[in-house]
Amino acid sequence: MKILANDGISDEGKKALENAGYLVVTEKVAQEDLAKAVNEHNYEVVLVRSATTVRQEVIDACPGLKLIGRGGVGMDNIDVAYALEKGLKVINTPASSSQSVAELVMGQLFTVSRFLHDAYKNMESGDFNTLKKNYAKGIELRGKTLGIVGFGRIGQSLASYALGCGMNVVALDHKERDVEIPVIIGNGTQVKVTLHTTTIMDDVLPQCDFISLHIPKQADGSAVLGEKEFSQMKKGVRIVNAARGGVIDETALIAALNSGQVAFAALDVFENEPNPRKDLLSHPKIAATPHIGAATLEAQDRIGLELAELIIQEFGVFSSVKA
Repeated sequence: MKILANDGISDEGKKALENAGYLVVTEKVAQEDLAKAVNEHNYEVVLVRSATTVRQEVIDACPGLKLIGRGGVGMDNIDVAYALEKGLKVINTPASSSQSVAELVMGQLFTVSRFLHDAYKNMESGDFNTLKKNYAKGIELRGKTLGIVGFGRIGQSLASYALGCGMNVVALDHKERDVEIPVIIGNGTQVKVTLHTTTIMDDVLPQCDFISLHIPKQADGSAVLGEKEFSQMKKGVRIVNAARGGVIDETALIAALNSGQVAFAALDVFENEPNPRKDLLSHPKIAATPHIGAATLEAQDRIGLELAELIIQEFGVFSSVKA
């Protein structure tokens, strides 16, 4: 069975598949040539990350395709419902990158609380004493309230880190429930904290000093945070988005930053990836990163191995081959 890992796969994942008898090809195919390549080379499995899309036209054009795999959580770059309707298997790896994304968000929380991104950019060209004065209004994380919008695996992992830093955590989710969060101390000791989620955003937003989003792109394309929601927040709130572009209204965010309603924002995802708006990238109150939430060596190994395990579970083991 031939697999096209068009956005790459970790060496560990590739090795596991090859040991089970699969032929794994990692040479990148341009989006416009994807269907042609699948048919010409008889690929039965296509694996993607966020760069490659598998839409209805590709599915229709590739009758030999059996499985589409997404290395990561969100599957908005795949027409999942249509693929399932056509009898294809669709898989993703929701657990593999949770810790890595949560750790990036923690780094972003420190960044937006102490102006680290802007300070890094200006150190070479700025006057030291002036810069020191400009960045003298940072705030501490301990004792502040973090609102986590979307309380799945990543949101819960972030809660564990934030609680460990002494933050108060308010969790907003699609249903009310009690969630037990393990806070892990360095030697492996766990302290368990129970958080009760709420479904009412209007109750959460006014409480928060920081807000982090961990929700999928909305089916109708609408933003979850827009002008109305920004007006309900504390003045000077700090916002992080490492979920999906489009869940924040980017125009409303810039207006809120310019007015001071939002003090600072950190964005790892954008509405128009891979070509974000220039006014977002150049804004002095935005710390931008290029969608690197899951880009750690550990997460990539876990993603590759989880994909391999799911594929082997689906199709079994063949005689060993070499790529």
